Amino acid sequence: MYNIKVNNKHDFEVDRKGDSLLVNDNTINADVKQLNDLLYHIINDNGSYNAEVVSFNREAKTAEIKVNNNIYTIAAKDKFDVLLDKMGLSNLMTAKVSEIKAPMPGLVLKVLVEEGTEVKKGENLFVLEAMKMENIIKAPADVTIKTIKIKPGDKVEKGQILMLF
Repeated sequence: MYNIKVNNKHDFEVDRKGDSLLVNDNTINADVKQLNDLLYHIINDNGSYNAEVVSFNREAKTAEIKVNNNIYTIAAKDKFDVLLDKMGLSNLMTAKVSEIKAPMPGLVLKVLVEEGTEVKKGENLFVLEAMKMENIIKAPADVTIKTIKIKPGDKVEKGQILMLF
């Protein structure tokens, strides 16, 4: 059983019974043909749909799917995720990130954010040159920049605290 949330608005309960797919306790008899790794053709209730997997994160149980040129954001929770939510334990697995340290000694070339900026996991924070290579340091989680302790031209040592979140 999965609880599926589409575009942070619509909730569905999805389950499998043998070869049948149940959505909100209604059996779906769709004809699904996989065209390649990311592309599917679906016929359901005399409707034809082209579905493409735009992105998929197995660990976070999220995906973006394009259906007939409309993109849908999907988040899934299995029965264990639902149980953890009910017990109030769902946030224990999320990492609490309060700072970022220099991964290596180097020279700060650019700082790409400002204090007070909200950044998403994976967004660029600053550029660090080390051994004649430019390294873009990215946000380790969704955070708000509290304090920036560096500026372009600063030399930093490995393990030095560069930003506080």
